[in-house]
Order: sequence, then C-alpha cells, then structure tokens
Amino acid sequence: MKILSVAIPCYNSEAYMRKCIESLLPGGEDIEILIVDDGSKKDNTAAVADSYQEKYPTIVKAIHQENGGHGEAVNTGIANASGVYFKVVDSDDWVDSDVLLKIIGLLKELIAGPDTVDMFISNYIYDKVGQKRKRIMQYHSAMPTEQVFTWEEMGNMRLGHYILMHSVIYRTGLLRECGLKLPKHTFYVDNIFVFQPLPFVKKLYYLDAEFYHYFIGREDQSVNETIMIGRIDQQIRVNKIMIDFMAGRNIKGKRLRNYMMSYLDIITTISSVLLLRSGTDENFEKKQELWQYLKRADLRLYYKLRHSLLGRAMNLPGKGGRKVSVAAYQLTQKFFGFN
Repeated sequence: MKILSVAIPCYNSEAYMRKCIESLLPGGEDIEILIVDDGSKKDNTAAVADSYQEKYPTIVKAIHQENGGHGEAVNTGIANASGVYFKVVDSDDWVDSDVLLKIIGLLKELIAGPDTVDMFISNYIYDKVGQKRKRIMQYHSAMPTEQVFTWEEMGNMRLGHYILMHSVIYRTGLLRECGLKLPKHTFYVDNIFVFQPLPFVKKLYYLDAEFYHYFIGREDQSVNETIMIGRIDQQIRVNKIMIDFMAGRNIKGKRLRNYMMSYLDIITTISSVLLLRSGTDENFEKKQELWQYLKRADLRLYYKLRHSLLGRAMNLPGKGGRKVSVAAYQLTQKFFGFN
C-alpha cells in the first residue's frame, strides 16, 4: 500500500524538475511519484519523466496529457493517486528528504491507529532567489503540535498566516469525496485546492518542521507581480469560484468559519490590490465589479468582507480608491513571499 501520492505538475520543466523528483525518491516504496507532463513541447520534460519511470517503475509513474494547465495536472494526479494521502509539489520546488521520511512514518502511525486525519500540515520555506536568510512559514502559534486536533482546538491564525498548498497534505479519499475539480487553463488554482476541501476536514495534524521549499523570484514565475497583473482575469476567476463556494454555505464551527472568511478576505484583497496597482481605468472597473459580484452572491458575506480592515482599505472613496494602503499591500507581498 502506498502511503503518500505526490503529483508533480510539469510544463516545460526540464531545467529544474530533476531536483524536485530526487528530493522525493528517498520515500522509497511508501511513496508514489506522479509526474504529470502537461503537454510540454518546448523541451525534454516528457523524456525526463519517462526516464524516471523506467529507472523506478514501482515508485514513479509518468503521465502524459494534452495541455490543460496547472489545475488539470492536479486533477489528473488526484484521479491516478493510489496513496492514502495526496500532496502536490510544483516542479520548480522541492522537499526536505529527512522530513519526508518523518512524515511518512507519522502517516503510517495515524493510518494504523484510531485517528486517521484528513489534513496533515507542515511548515514551508520561501526559497527566494538571491536571499540568504529564508523566511519560514510556521503555524505553532495557532496549532497544537504533533497531535491530532480539530478546528475548535485551533487558535487564532495570525493575519497573513494561511495554510497554502505548500504546507498541506490531504487524505486522498477526502479530495474525491468533496468533488474537488480545478478549472483548466487557469493559474492560481492552488488557492481553490486548499480552500474547497476545508469544510470536509474533521481531524488535523501539525508537524512543526520545515518540509517544503517554495522556490520564488524567477522572472517568469506565475507569482511575479507584473505577470499576475497580466493574468488578472485568471486571478479574478479563482476569486469568484471561491466566492461561489462560500455563498449561502453554512460552515459549521466558528473557528473554521472565521478562518475561511479570513482566507477569502485576503484573496479578494490580492485581486483588488493587483487591479489597483495596474493603474488602468479598465482594471479599476473590474475591481468594482468583483465587489458587486460578491454583493450579489451573498449580501451577508459581502458586508463582512467589505467592513473588514482589508475590505475598508480596498474600497476607499473617490480618488483615494485608487491608492492601496501600505499595510494591505505589504500583507499581499508577504502572502506570496515577494518581500
């Protein structure tokens, strides 16, 4: 039985995918590495994937598909996963192999015991180009460490501290049971991947260890601010999908409900910040339309977000509405590790 399935979405990733794959191989027969070649044409991604499958046939599976974007590659990973748990590792990122072995050991214990958890969380590192001192995202101020817990046992998550795709491992069955299906040809769907399964999560486990290395700072990276502004319609699409998911939904449990509200708040703030920073009248109108979309979807949700600290900063009247508050902007910078 495979304990952990890891999907690696690859699109013209030949230059860096080997480092990612090699960091996962120490997991041995307990791990399943699904290399999803998402229609790569410009390099030898497909050949590299096949070479690893040939060398490690019981561990690595190379999957080739027509280009569908990051979300479709994750969908393919979930559909083909045989492990009890599932994780996504982007092809330009990598993991700490020693922590991987510890996680596999813990997952084995949890599977064998009475408390099979739905979500396993660990820390991640912003591995930024040219930066010697790396920023670490930790959760020990809000989560009990190395024990099974529920949402109601979780403390308050600090503003700017969110469970991202880099920090989460989901139970594979839960991802299928909740009907998760990410949109094709859309960037930034990792927020949907983390967000949509949350109401189905009952038991959690947090390991206070730096597992995931999130590589950031490459000029062509999808979270580069200039590129994000150029792809703003895709960010808005993700934002609206998250709004639709929350609209009219009765989220049971105060802690979970507040956390999901806060998460949607920061995503809507990020969309608003990028639209305002573009400086165009067209994008200013898109910002206004996004908030009207939220208002039509769920009036109560709209008022909660509109009157939050971030919501007020994003909706200043008159010409001030085009000037992003320094605090709100810095928060979105931290969310992506820009600073």
